[in-house]
Amino acid sequence: MTHTVLIAEDDRAIRDSLTRALQLEGYRVSTAADGSRTLAALAEQRPDLLVLDVMMPAPDGLEVCRRLRAAGDRTPVLMLTARVEVSDRIAGLDAGADDYLVKPFDVGELFARLRALLRRHPSEPTEDVLAVADLRVEPGARRAWRAGEELELSRTEFDLLELLTRHAGAVLDQATVYERIWGYDFGPGSKNLAVFIGYLRRKLDRPGLAPLIHTVRGVGYTLRES
Repeated sequence: MTHTVLIAEDDRAIRDSLTRALQLEGYRVSTAADGSRTLAALAEQRPDLLVLDVMMPAPDGLEVCRRLRAAGDRTPVLMLTARVEVSDRIAGLDAGADDYLVKPFDVGELFARLRALLRRHPSEPTEDVLAVADLRVEPGARRAWRAGEELELSRTEFDLLELLTRHAGAVLDQATVYERIWGYDFGPGSKNLAVFIGYLRRKLDRPGLAPLIHTVRGVGYTLRES
């Protein structure tokens, strides 16, 4: 079985050397150079393992790990750091890391620690996960994240977001949405759908993030990257 590893490391030389070494070991590798890109990558696709540098640009590795665990993500985390104090290792483990490796390290030891993490955290069967850009929706758990931050959604808001995400790129007319979400059509004069679309937009489209829900005038709504 081929496992996927996300390397979150701001030092390009370390990032590139780890990528080559892991690929030679048969891993599929993706990379991120700072905390924001790491959270975005995790929102798009969950790797089997995360190799996470503590001293990344904001948010740092400790904060990334805290947000990951707060969102309910149990991806095994091997934390890398140049800090050697016991208190630093304790801080990393308290943030939610599963293991801790001090730089400089032997790549063979890193491989052994990754194998140990995979034994302790065997891959779970693939769940129904929907992803568009930096939006991630898990229908079974009824949870959703945008750019790594969990969204607080009402029951109807979640149902509407799931419907739009399942049909990403397609334009859904009002009648279809009313039937699927409420079970009947409120009629052309109803503003109910527009109100809930407004609620979702306020929660999804935070400053600095591209809008995902688009109005197709005279037809309905679609969820897609701009």
